[in-house]
Parts: sequence; structure tokens; C-alpha cells
Amino acid sequence: MAKETIAGLAKRLGISKASVSYALNGQPGVSELTRRRVLDLAEELEWYPSSSARALSRSRAGAVGMVLSADPLLIGTEPYYMGMLAGIEAALAEGDMALMLRMVGKDPAQERRTYERWAGEGKVDGVLLFDHLHDDPRPALLDRLGLPFVLHGAPEAEWGTPFSGTTTDHAADAATIVEHLHQRGHRRIAHISGPRAFLHEEERIRGVRTSADAHGMEVVPFEADYALDAGHDAVVALVQGPVHRAATAVVFGNDLMSMGGLLALRELGLRCPDDVAVVSWDDSLHCRLASPSVTALFRNPGMQGRVAAELLLALLDTGDIQTRSMPRSELVVRASTAPD
Repeated sequence: MAKETIAGLAKRLGISKASVSYALNGQPGVSELTRRRVLDLAEELEWYPSSSARALSRSRAGAVGMVLSADPLLIGTEPYYMGMLAGIEAALAEGDMALMLRMVGKDPAQERRTYERWAGEGKVDGVLLFDHLHDDPRPALLDRLGLPFVLHGAPEAEWGTPFSGTTTDHAADAATIVEHLHQRGHRRIAHISGPRAFLHEEERIRGVRTSADAHGMEVVPFEADYALDAGHDAVVALVQGPVHRAATAVVFGNDLMSMGGLLALRELGLRCPDDVAVVSWDDSLHCRLASPSVTALFRNPGMQGRVAAELLLALLDTGDIQTRSMPRSELVVRASTAPD
């Protein structure tokens, strides 16, 4: 039997297609009696899965939105985001909610239009936000659109109004990395970060420099994106740069960049860790299987994704604003920093 359409529902009920759409999406424009008739018929015909029918009866979309402003090809090869998504999906499945994911590249206007369309069409009940920017316009936009949101990894002090979100002590993570390299005898290190437009990268950069200063170490900063090629090109630029900028260890903003860095070191005839040690800010299978295996921070992205999703579900159910601090990351020491 063919699935019923909005037009078919409208014909059965003797009302307009617009009225059916308003009723199904929990939008104003129809009486409560009409809304109830539409929802009852939809459930009777099993036009929606039962979970969606329950969501509609509560004027809910039954979905959470997530927009990633990055190259889809990069996201598809980024283990941190894959782990994060797995945690989010696990929490949403337990809450009988779906995830609506959009990857929009680096066009802020496209991200804004996505939120506006979701709000206008009633597609999602709330939004998960990642990679916060300086003077980030998204929280104010989502407030205006009436979409509840959770900020993942945002510094609490950055926002003038309370919010639900998770916080990460990037300074503590930076200190963990720098202390390890200092104990290994390194006094001049390079830090190849992600884009400084992201608040979390600014916190990491500041944390590395502060910790290095406390140990009398020099830091050579280098900004890149999170792609493998970016890590490769950054190492080439650093090694071929002025002699006084040479570093005996390189800290990469993620695992993919560290893989690119290892490739560049081999091409340049440099040995890791004998000539240049390597540390990744994210741990992954890449780091474990690389040659040499790469010392990395285990940040448990699956757990982080689950917590962010649980905070959003709680916000939708109760309206309570909560902030959860993530546990301090653990440094997994491997061959790339010459463990004892």
C-alpha cells in the first residue's frame, strides 16, 4: 500500500494541505480541534513512525539539529567527529530522538539559513553547537528563532547570559602536553594549531605558551586547518624556515595533522622521535597504528558527544540550564616522544 501524502490526508479530512502541514509540524494557524483530527488520522494510518507520532502530539519534531561548518570530506575522515557523533546518536536513541546533520562548508550564511529553515519548518526541537567563534552570532540567532541549544566545549565566561553546555579545561590539557615534553628534554617546541578563529584553539594556544613560559621553553606557533595536508605543509614550512625557529618537538591540533607531519618528516629525511618528537591533541586509531605510534591526548569524544546530547534532551524536557565540565584528558605516551 502506497504511503499517504499530505494532500491525501487533507482530502480525507476535508481541509487544506496547509492546515495539515501546520498541524503536523506543531505550527500556529489551525485550531486545536483540527490539529487533533490531523494527528489522530496520521497515527491511525501509521503515516509516521510511532515515535514521530508521539513527538507530533507534543508539538515536537522528534529531532535534534547539528550543523558542521567544515569540508564534508574532512569530517568524514576525522576520527574525533566520528566518535562524537557515535556518542550523540547513542544518547538520542535512548531518548527516542533523531539527529539531523548538515555539513555546510565554511559559508556562515549557509549555516544561518539552515537554522532559519529548521525553525521555520519545525524540523528540529533543539541544536547542538560546536567550534565557537569570537563574537559568535549563532547563540543570539538561535535565541531569536526560539531554538534551544547546547554549546559544546565553550568557555563559560564568553557568554553574558546563562547557557546549557559542556566546558573543557584546555589550559590543563596544554599543561599536560608541555610538561611531558619538558620532562623529555625539549626546550623549543612548535605548536601547529587549528584556526585561531575558534575559541578553543585560542585557549589551547594560550595554555601552551603559558605552560612553556613557566618551564623556560620557547614556542613556535603555526596556524593551519585540521587536514592531513595542512600538517604536512606546516612541518615543511617550519623545517625549511629560519634556523632559530627549528623545534625539537611538534604539537599538532589533531591526529590527521600529526599524520601529515610524520609524512613530511620522512620526506625531509628527519627521524621521529630522534630528530623531532610528535604529539597529537586527539588520540585515535591513526595514532596507534602510525609508525612510530604517536603520543596523544585521549579526550573520549564518544563520552563528550553523549553528555552534550543528554544536556540538550534535559533542556528540552525540563527547560533547566545545566553546565557540565569534561574530565581532564589523559596523555597516552607512545613511541613518537621516546618513552622510557
